[in-house]
Amino acid sequence: MFGPILLLVAAGLVGPLLASTRRPLVPVLVGELFAGAALGRTGLGWLHPDVQPMPAFMTLGLAMLMLQAGTEVDIRSPVLRQRAGRGVLALAITAAVSVPIGLAVSALTGAGHATLIVVLLAGSSAAVAFPTITEQGLTGPAVAMLLAWITLADASTALVMPLTLTGVGTIPKALGGDVMIVAVAGAALLVARRLFQTGAADAAKKMSKARHWALQLRVALLLLLALATISQYTGASLLVAGFAAGIVMRQFHEPHRLVHQLTGLATGFFVPAFFVLLGATLDLRGLLAAPSAIVLAVAMAGGAAIAHVVAGLAAARDERLASGLLSSAQLGLPAAAASLGLAEHVLTPPIAAALVAGGILTLVPATAGAVLLARGSAR
Repeated sequence: MFGPILLLVAAGLVGPLLASTRRPLVPVLVGELFAGAALGRTGLGWLHPDVQPMPAFMTLGLAMLMLQAGTEVDIRSPVLRQRAGRGVLALAITAAVSVPIGLAVSALTGAGHATLIVVLLAGSSAAVAFPTITEQGLTGPAVAMLLAWITLADASTALVMPLTLTGVGTIPKALGGDVMIVAVAGAALLVARRLFQTGAADAAKKMSKARHWALQLRVALLLLLALATISQYTGASLLVAGFAAGIVMRQFHEPHRLVHQLTGLATGFFVPAFFVLLGATLDLRGLLAAPSAIVLAVAMAGGAAIAHVVAGLAAARDERLASGLLSSAQLGLPAAAASLGLAEHVLTPPIAAALVAGGILTLVPATAGAVLLARGSAR
């Protein structure tokens, strides 16, 4: 049991090692995917993602990846509210442009799954873009509009994408589960706001800190697992469950120690485990042997960049090209689509690998957009 887990943790270190050089070779998540591919189905065959407890680690990793994305979203932010209109306009334009591009990509590559491709093209990745904005110290009206745009895109595509991989007959039940997840998250937010203002809550926080109980971390995990349980039994989206839990947590302006605890739990193990195991699941040899899948990966990245640049030029007021490029960043959603599609036997291994490869390729225009925004901020 411990040998495979040891191998999993060791593979997770490859990402930080490749990203720690003066000029990072690849982003951390990409390094973890490559490490998983080298040890899994594509390479040595030492890592078996279908043997327990690996599937449980992979599922929890996906939930925590979305939780981290949710904690980047402050729905009470004045900046977010002020730029929400522009964000909605940008998302609408992106979705409209993604429809003909997605249909063309699906038809020309023979990949099928046109609805899934359209949704992926319209999406953005808060988990990739927001840390980039923070690390670069980017500010200004263009960044404020980007935050609103990416938040709305990430939330809406996380809700819709799983529905494209399920049968028509199960969609009503899945939508009902999504509504239940949002309702439970909202109720938890209202109850917690009242409880956290009481003297008993303050006393519990102090006692937890003094006695190292990590009560806030336990409550955060309880909420995440409760929403994930609803997802499991209703067929709703695990992505929505994780995202909603993260948004609820953000509303309480969690203390630094809780941030460190969550980072240690998620970034230190579960999220790397998800990407390593996803890499081990993918058959990159099949991707290389299927020219149409390679074309699909390139077309997905190019289509996403085009759709977002068009939306940026039309909806943004400042740094239009840079905003469109940075908002095209995608990795978490294509990775989740590949994971869910393979688990449900809806996607073939080459198509799943192509979706992930396309998400990785979007990091190129997104990085260019971040550079352009940084230059604009300097000016």
